[in-house]
Amino acid sequence: MTEEEIEANALSDPDNPPLTDEELARMRRVPNPRAIRERLKLTQEQFATKFEVPLGTLRDWEQGAREPDSAARTLLRVIDKDPESVVNALARTYLPLAPAVPDSRS
Repeated sequence: MTEEEIEANALSDPDNPPLTDEELARMRRVPNPRAIRERLKLTQEQFATKFEVPLGTLRDWEQGAREPDSAARTLLRVIDKDPESVVNALARTYLPLAPAVPDSRS
């Protein structure tokens, strides 16, 4: 079977119609954790430590056992765009909130 025949058969499959342009536009790509990590030249252990992601979770994402949830996808997108800002944000120490002052009107 030629490539053209394969494509024609796929396009005519009633159980799996091709996506419309509108459907494709609504889809969001899931960031590829392995590609991001490899682009940064980090091992799994280094990436997990640097970006505070549990190592087992990172491995599950990379092996396809689990997909990152919405918050994790956002984190991965930000890491992909500006990894140093993420490292800087995670390195900041925050002061604890001041204790609540009792209401003197009681």
